[in-house]
Amino acid sequence: MFKEFKEFLMRGSVLDLAVGVVIGSAFTAIVNKVVEGLITPLVGLVVSLFTRGQNLEDAVSVLDWSPVKGVTFAFGDVVSAIITFLITGFVLFLIVKAANRAKNLGTKEEAEEEVAAPTAEDYLADIRDMLAEQKHLQENSTDKDKLE
Repeated sequence: MFKEFKEFLMRGSVLDLAVGVVIGSAFTAIVNKVVEGLITPLVGLVVSLFTRGQNLEDAVSVLDWSPVKGVTFAFGDVVSAIITFLITGFVLFLIVKAANRAKNLGTKEEAEEEVAAPTAEDYLADIRDMLAEQKHLQENSTDKDKLE
């Protein structure tokens, strides 16, 4: 049973999944920092321009709802998480699209380098042509013998 489990873990798909999870986690950290460090301040700047100097945190806190003291529904955090998810998904889409394009370029070059291998029909056609040529040469030599 342990051997089967080990074989399952060592299959390519499980290893690829593990690598994907680790890379995805690292990439998520990068995207979160880009969102927190670049995009959120940019959105905050735009919000402050349209809300007469109110910062982004105050503008988003309007989305929070507190029906009872001490209980707060933080809709602003949910909106922020959705925006982060959409940005992450879009960046991943662009990376996968670029990787697929690069992969397709490599396969196109390989396909151009490959010359079509002759088929059985090609060989048979060549044999037929050689036999016809031999027959033609034999007929010509027979005609010359008759003339002599």
